[in-house]
Amino acid sequence: MLTAKKNNYRRTLDSVIRFSCAIGENTTIKGQFTGGENIMVRGIVRGDSDVSGTIVIMGTGCWAGHLAADVVVIAGRVEGDVVAREKVEIVDGGHVLGDISSPIVAMENGSIHEGRIHMREKSQVCEFEEKRLDAIAIST
Repeated sequence: MLTAKKNNYRRTLDSVIRFSCAIGENTTIKGQFTGGENIMVRGIVRGDSDVSGTIVIMGTGCWAGHLAADVVVIAGRVEGDVVAREKVEIVDGGHVLGDISSPIVAMENGSIHEGRIHMREKSQVCEFEEKRLDAIAIST
């Protein structure tokens, strides 16, 4: 994964250096994704993935299929199961129709999840309020 040195960042995108693959808003992709790169989706993907990296579904993005990666950030729509080896983040406006499996699941107010959540490790539920003025807007 192309990230800064390993730290416990509260937000995943604080640690991502760059995206190696971007799927544009006017693009539809069908097929399977594998590899070790960070992927940003602004368009539509119909297929399955197993990526060693971060997948970000932007506000205009939609993923239909099984989504597996180290880290998954959802601001758009996912129709299918999500498996993250490290963390899943669903931000305001994000919508997941399917089961989520990850050691850490973060859901912002305004996010929607219809399905089950499976957390492989014990984790304490924490509530926090965003206090940074320079918060990254990924909904556009």
